[in-house]
Amino acid sequence: MKPWFACLSVVLLLGCEVSVDHPSDVAYLQMPDMEGLDLPFSSAVRVDNTLYLSGNVGNVPGKLDLADGGIEGETRQTMENISAVLEQFGSSMDRVVKCTVFLADMAEWGAMNEVYKTYFENPPARSALGASGLALDARVEIECIALVY
Repeated sequence: MKPWFACLSVVLLLGCEVSVDHPSDVAYLQMPDMEGLDLPFSSAVRVDNTLYLSGNVGNVPGKLDLADGGIEGETRQTMENISAVLEQFGSSMDRVVKCTVFLADMAEWGAMNEVYKTYFENPPARSALGASGLALDARVEIECIALVY
């Protein structure tokens, strides 16, 4: 590092107020039908007016069984599960701002997209990537960030 940059950094730091406050409103939320499954994660975490959803797979609500119908059926159930979490905790599909999609097989990207896009009038920002394995041997897992009303 150049000496002048180090001096400038110190001057800037001394002139700035650094806050380490924690968010004023954090809630760890679990869907009622998932409470008895002893899962090591929350369905969602709300920080102020933002809802962070854990990854959802296409399991039948309250069970660890995947929906029938291959990638299309699992994607549909995944999106229904996401919608249910959002509604339960004060948001909705139209308030989703970012999704991350994990696919067990990237060759199924197109088929997943055909179902996925039917759930959004205005599609949120999104990333999609292939994974070498997903929970419950699912074909798709999707996590989202949404605003709360």
